[in-house]
Amino acid sequence: MDPRYLTLAENLVSHSTNLTAGEKILIHAFDVPDAMVLALVRAARARRAIPFVQVQHARLDRECILGGEDIQFEDALTWELQRMKVMDAYVALRGSSNVFENSDLPAEDMKRAMKILKPVLDWRVKETKWCVLRWPTSSMAQQAKMSSEAFEDFYFNACCMDYDRMTVGMNSLEARMRKADQVKIVGPDTDLRFSLKGIDAVACGGTHNIPDGEVFSCPVRDSVEGYVSFNADTIYQGTSFSGVRLSFEKGRIIEANSRSNEDKLHAILDSDEGARYIGEFAIAFNPMITNPMLDILFDEKISGSFHFTPGQAYEEANNGNKSQVHWDMVSIQRPEWGGGEIWFDDELIRKDGLFVQEDLLKLNPDHLLGK
Repeated sequence: MDPRYLTLAENLVSHSTNLTAGEKILIHAFDVPDAMVLALVRAARARRAIPFVQVQHARLDRECILGGEDIQFEDALTWELQRMKVMDAYVALRGSSNVFENSDLPAEDMKRAMKILKPVLDWRVKETKWCVLRWPTSSMAQQAKMSSEAFEDFYFNACCMDYDRMTVGMNSLEARMRKADQVKIVGPDTDLRFSLKGIDAVACGGTHNIPDGEVFSCPVRDSVEGYVSFNADTIYQGTSFSGVRLSFEKGRIIEANSRSNEDKLHAILDSDEGARYIGEFAIAFNPMITNPMLDILFDEKISGSFHFTPGQAYEEANNGNKSQVHWDMVSIQRPEWGGGEIWFDDELIRKDGLFVQEDLLKLNPDHLLGK
């Protein structure tokens, strides 16, 4: 077995989910090697936890969703929710040989399946110790424009880095976001203003996503004004989008444009009332991830980026917005991507991707990489 599998498995059951004796963990494997699942089962048992395994494949999932009857999803909800309710922890490893597997699924089929099964997601997020990560595949290497070997090295370096080095800096950023009222973000084709007043903030350093490296909060629902352009391409519900630009008035998206698949963009934003309001704002700083690769678990952690999220708010930092959509859209503010600034209450926090306040300097790449 590749020794990196063992390192990653140990990180997931210790740092990420902190499994203890007698706890039940669901290992949810999507198109990943059996060896990695075995490593996780063994790592869980080494801590005297009780592992359960669910294996899925993207092509089979697509076929089940395509034209599926409501009763199929309703019955799945019954037993999946019942199972999730007895779990203490959840780890999902998500691989795919084709990230566009669901691109031709009718929007109504996808929307119906997500809506019916949403209580399972809600329970998992609110009631379990959970962590979700992608698995390196040839398709991901192609998206990242890297060789398979180079991409594997990048993946394991990003996933197995020393996340403890983030702790001091991200705790300071979390405290600043909790205290902040007015936020201003400026950059190329971006002039965005909103309030964080009364909304909590959460530091993420490897406990819910791998790779990790962000602090997230949420705008007051009706406070967002202005416009923002996202320079990282994105995939959502199996469709790719490029050059997304959103305009806001009283918190609501009143105009949305994309250089590709604009009709699908509007269809997603019209999924329900909450899809046109923002459910998350996050600042990211993982130094191992510098360029987008059409995989949101990586792209939302890009060093020097922020993401803004139409749809459902997280319970931990909640503005009350509810939706079946949660779509992280990423803008990179490093100089080679056009630069940009983030301000809290008229105080500059980050400029061109680097933090400028003394208590936040440990979130810059030199410190996180131990230079």
